[in-house]
Amino acid sequence: LFVERQCWDVPTYNGLEYDQFDTPAAKYLLWLDQQGIARGVTRLIPTTQPYMVKVLWPDLIDGELPESPLTWEATRFGCDRDLEPAVRRRVVAEMICACQEFGIAHGLRSYLGVMPLGIFRHVIAAAGCPLEILGPVRRLSGHPTAAASIQISPEILASVRRRAGLNRPILESPIPLAA
Repeated sequence: LFVERQCWDVPTYNGLEYDQFDTPAAKYLLWLDQQGIARGVTRLIPTTQPYMVKVLWPDLIDGELPESPLTWEATRFGCDRDLEPAVRRRVVAEMICACQEFGIAHGLRSYLGVMPLGIFRHVIAAAGCPLEILGPVRRLSGHPTAAASIQISPEILASVRRRAGLNRPILESPIPLAA
């Protein structure tokens, strides 16, 4: 996803991308199709561990970098471009709901994300997630990119579900924090 589409220089193995943040502390939310193929993905990392913004792009945040068990970094958010547009919209909406559900289940207050501004505005905020840009915009992989705080709450989850026409939980089972 990121090697081919964004031309990121990260290692791959058998078609899987990974970097130094893919540790046991990271949690992954996957949207699987009927054949069990991942069509949507995001990676969640506690900011009490090394995370991308802190290590690679601290200049994207004005002020102190988050380091709290209540804030996790949400990165590698993506959806398979080969899906039909209506299915893509559903996958993205369900992934956003899943992130909210995970956060609520684990008592989180916010996610820290790094994404192109267009994705923040036209996907995350448009889905019903309030966000706050935390610093300057920088061109990464050819896109104006920023760091933002994305709030987590039952009210936000309800808003996202309503906008997407969803009336059920997305996560099939609780995701434990400890392996």
